[in-house]
Amino acid sequence: MRLPSSLERLIAIFSRLPSVGPKTAERYVFYLLKQNPALLREMATALQELPQRILTCSICMGIGETDPCSVCSDPKRDVSALCIVADARDMLTIEDTGLFTGYYFVLGGTINAIEGVKPADINVRQLVDRINTLKPKEVILGLDPNLEGETTAMYLSKLIKPSGIKVTRLAKGLPSGANIEYADELTLGAALKFRNEV
Repeated sequence: MRLPSSLERLIAIFSRLPSVGPKTAERYVFYLLKQNPALLREMATALQELPQRILTCSICMGIGETDPCSVCSDPKRDVSALCIVADARDMLTIEDTGLFTGYYFVLGGTINAIEGVKPADINVRQLVDRINTLKPKEVILGLDPNLEGETTAMYLSKLIKPSGIKVTRLAKGLPSGANIEYADELTLGAALKFRNEV
């Protein structure tokens, strides 16, 4: 039996979301059919407002409801440290720890040769401008420890180090509670390389 076209359209839209296949999208749509119409209207309003309410910060390329964002407009932040992340979600994750008090810069992705993403395709030019304006003493590369993150970190390190700025990476290694026997070679190697004195 063919589904009504409005349901098929919504399933197709949900299927475009990351990690959502057609079956999961169909489950979402049928779940929404059972919900209170007031909730659906609230969701629709929130989705409609999203492009108008959420702005890209012209300084850090992060997101917020103001430009500049709340982090960039906070005069109490530590100007000596700049943390570079791939996307706004990573920025929010680090900010939620409450341990980093410096500024951020969002690259908008990572270098990925397989998908054809080059340095010119991410916010490298804006990053250079931000570093020249802020003049931090340390740049922290808060990038994922995968091939794309490592490639981007290497590229940025070569770009930044000649200016005399200290370039650091987030520590790598075994997560708390992990068993050594289940660790992959890359993680175990990083844990050995970046070990701490006890």
